[in-house]
Amino acid sequence: MSPPLVSPARHASTTPPAAGFLDGARRALTGSAGTPLVLLGNFEVEDEWAKGESGLPMLAGRGSAAIVNRMDEFALLLAGPRDHVVLKSPPDPDYLEHLASLGIALPAVLVTDVQDPAHSVTVDALRSPRLLTALRELGGQGARLLPHGQSALEDELCALTGLASALPPSPLVKSVNSKIYSRRLAAELGLPLARGWECETIGEFEAAAGEAARLCLEQGRRVGVKDAFGVSGKGIAVIDDSRRLHQLVRMVARGAARRSDDRVSLVIEEWADKITDLNYHFTVGLDGRVRFDFVKEALTENGVHKGHRFPARLPAGHTAAVTEAATRIGERLAADGFHGVVGVDAMVTRDRGLLPVLEINARNNMSTYQTSLQERFMRPGTVALARQYELSPASPVSFARLRDRLGDLLLDPATGRGLIVNNFATVNAAATVEPDGRRWSGRLYGLLLARSAAELTAYDRAVTDAVRKETHPDD
Repeated sequence: MSPPLVSPARHASTTPPAAGFLDGARRALTGSAGTPLVLLGNFEVEDEWAKGESGLPMLAGRGSAAIVNRMDEFALLLAGPRDHVVLKSPPDPDYLEHLASLGIALPAVLVTDVQDPAHSVTVDALRSPRLLTALRELGGQGARLLPHGQSALEDELCALTGLASALPPSPLVKSVNSKIYSRRLAAELGLPLARGWECETIGEFEAAAGEAARLCLEQGRRVGVKDAFGVSGKGIAVIDDSRRLHQLVRMVARGAARRSDDRVSLVIEEWADKITDLNYHFTVGLDGRVRFDFVKEALTENGVHKGHRFPARLPAGHTAAVTEAATRIGERLAADGFHGVVGVDAMVTRDRGLLPVLEINARNNMSTYQTSLQERFMRPGTVALARQYELSPASPVSFARLRDRLGDLLLDPATGRGLIVNNFATVNAAATVEPDGRRWSGRLYGLLLARSAAELTAYDRAVTDAVRKETHPDD
């Protein structure tokens, strides 16, 4: 039985850029720049790390899970031409043709035998005999697995296939991704940190809530209560009065009593007034060396990631501070046995101060998946915006149709301006989980390139309007 291989469209490729982020990571994580990788976009791996942990209730609709699980397609544009990418479904052929026409040398695509919208790509892979056979063959050829993040599921996939991971085993990776770990590491290094409390028992949570009420809420300041393994706006409650905080404590305590287990994994932090969210990115090698990659402005809405703007508009002092913080954090992670890609969320406060550590994400970040595109297409003086555009289709949208709708808003390689679609699968991902005839929520992800901030804003508005007209032509 032949492996589920999709051969991407091939065009005459432009000369690839000099060795950049991925080859640097390849060397740092495997010891050789020649190691072939198998990329796996198991987004929201935090859900796996959170299993067995007690925190806040998290709710996600079927449509939301279906979209998140098709974010696996981001890996397509991070991988190189000698790599493989595991996806839940074959990419739209016209989308592959479009990417190849831009001179992008695409990886080989392996597709899972089954595709359940409610399951991550790893869960589907574990239920795919043909795919597992193909992965065993790649493992025998020296390939290494590079997942979005390493959990027990990826450990199992490696064990079943003999495909070694480029990341450490999941217990270590989980431990360094806890928000409790982030706060304690920042405090140990003496880095500026929002006032807060790490809570690992109900007693600690009750005591911390009392202090937070007295020192923050009663002084007119808000607090955030966060799950240690929450992600992208899930597992967080922003609270502005003591009564609500104590209600939350009682709710968590009742859950602990029902389990006869007083352990929790929670953080309470004073909610800082910000003017800019940041994400800075670095790579920790097997040898403990730390490579600073970049810093970008992060776009968030109610704690949910929406995109990035870069280059970051930061004073030199703040850029130097995050670069130094990356080195120190990376060295500490290495001392704890971690190697891999790391993104740290930070912020510039309203008084122009810098909080260099909100949380450490020792996994791929959304910004990771922009690296190959920015290296290839960004020119000196280019400004970029990576973001998602919301759609609400009532019938499947083909890439060909959307390409025609966007027209000359798509990237023109000759000028280096326009939109690069870097995930199309999320447009139609939720189609199968909604009743017939009901619109579903879809997302189009893209990277916009322009010559100025004003031009970038104009492109963004034009793309937003074109996408809206695709699903609401009568508006």
